[in-house]
Amino acid sequence: MRKITFSEATREAMAEEMAKDPKIFVMGEDLARQGGIFGQFAGLPDKFPGRVIDTPISETFIIGGGVGAALAGMRPVVDMHFADFIGVAMDEVFNQMAKVRYMFGGQAKVPLVLRAPDGMTIQGAAQHSQSVEAWFMHIPGIKVVTPSNPRDAKALLKAALRDDNPVIYFENKILYKEYGEVLDEDADEVWEIGKAKVVQEGTDCTIVSYSIGMKNALGAAKQLAEQGISCEVIDLITISPYDKETIINSVKKTHRLCIVHEAVRQGGVGAEISAVVAEEALDYLDAPILRYGAPFVPCPFAPTLEKQVRIYPEDLVKGIKGMF
Repeated sequence: MRKITFSEATREAMAEEMAKDPKIFVMGEDLARQGGIFGQFAGLPDKFPGRVIDTPISETFIIGGGVGAALAGMRPVVDMHFADFIGVAMDEVFNQMAKVRYMFGGQAKVPLVLRAPDGMTIQGAAQHSQSVEAWFMHIPGIKVVTPSNPRDAKALLKAALRDDNPVIYFENKILYKEYGEVLDEDADEVWEIGKAKVVQEGTDCTIVSYSIGMKNALGAAKQLAEQGISCEVIDLITISPYDKETIINSVKKTHRLCIVHEAVRQGGVGAEISAVVAEEALDYLDAPILRYGAPFVPCPFAPTLEKQVRIYPEDLVKGIKGMF
């Protein structure tokens, strides 16, 4: 094992898969010239000449061109610069990318990876700090993945690059600089899309999260352990399809459920999981389900207000202690 950043882990995944498959190429804004706004493509233009392509500032063209290339037999990776900008090209996402394989009865496929840097930055404000992943849980035909650490980031991106279906790969902006253990380059670890991971076993409460929300989940679990409350922590890793079985089995053991994500609470991933657990495991619950997410407001620019929309481990600790 070695320690590298989240950004380096995604770059390794790209380089290894591009070396194996000449059909993989990358397109987006300032990728060849700048290496990506977060450095996640640095070095790839020199290593793979002509396969990292700078595009005009047109999200519609970037995603639409990717869909066309995928239908023509290539395996494009399209970069959105910021996930906030996907809305410009929503028709290409939910009417084309997601539906083509179904509408053609499986005769066509769309092996496209849409990389989408998401989440709150420091004073990124309303148009550059959004977590929009829950939008795409509602669209059949798209897989949605949300890694929380460098090892999963690499293994999950490799899986996405090999998938014959479109995958939206949400990569949190703050996590890019985070270090974590990753297997050696020759290990070729590939994580199964749709499979969650129990990162910490416990007996008293299940905490479910993903992406940067895992910092709150693990932070709260650590504080609660010091107070005699044992939490089982689940990293969803993939939110569509999500691993319902792992969640249900955990709730049956702990009898309590807390869900946390950085995205707005209303209509979020936590709402879907809460509904399914209420439908299929209600008799196992000893307390109401807790959901934590941002309040229903645009992300403020002012630092003092920005703090008010963030979730902290102490919020979970207070809520979970109230379940007993």
